Amino acid sequence: MQKLDQVYEGKAKKVFRTDDPELFIVDYKDDATALDGLKKGTIAGKGAINNQMTNRLMARMERAGIPTHFVRELSPRETLVKRVEIVPLEVIVRNISAGHFASRYGVEEGIVFDQPTIEFSYKNDDLHDPLLNSYHAIALKLATPAEIELIKRYAFAVNDVLKAFWAACGVTLVDFKLEFGKTADGTIVLADEISPDTCRLWDSETHEKLDKDRFRRDMGGVEDAYTEIMKRLLDHDAE
Repeated sequence: MQKLDQVYEGKAKKVFRTDDPELFIVDYKDDATALDGLKKGTIAGKGAINNQMTNRLMARMERAGIPTHFVRELSPRETLVKRVEIVPLEVIVRNISAGHFASRYGVEEGIVFDQPTIEFSYKNDDLHDPLLNSYHAIALKLATPAEIELIKRYAFAVNDVLKAFWAACGVTLVDFKLEFGKTADGTIVLADEISPDTCRLWDSETHEKLDKDRFRRDMGGVEDAYTEIMKRLLDHDAE
């Protein structure tokens, strides 16, 4: 597989064409941003951790019947993926109140919901990713009603898989963000990443934050948290 020119660079990843038009290479960076891009920094080793964690969790999704863009890992920081057109919806599933949910609705963090919630935001940096509902998404032609229902079903299925996996690692899955894409034949697949950048992960006993909130909130120990969460994943996979 030959790596060709770069076609995209985002906040956390670069994407390159290959000699197969239906396959891209994703290269994970150590760059970190928060607060809508206002806060910027570097988390040493983040790219390798996020890449390898995402790949292992994507493989779990495939085994659970949730299609993904994952093809194979090429190196600690690079992965071969299917070319997809990203559906411009960020999909957030929440099991416990935290972050924007807590501040938006004036509730404390840590409230365990009777059932998970789901919300969408319009993936548009210029508009600061505004919240929207499924009717807005359909009106804006971001997705069809059938695609939205499928995305919701996949998102809740991902939640079931992740909650069980992280619980076995002594970690509570608080909430997470997903992105989906469409392959050349229009199939909806899980894309982007599943990592401490996109998930809130708390130690099940101490509730210590083991995710990007440590960077967002200047809590310190960011690299240690990413290393710890990766260690727990690898220890569980080795069992």
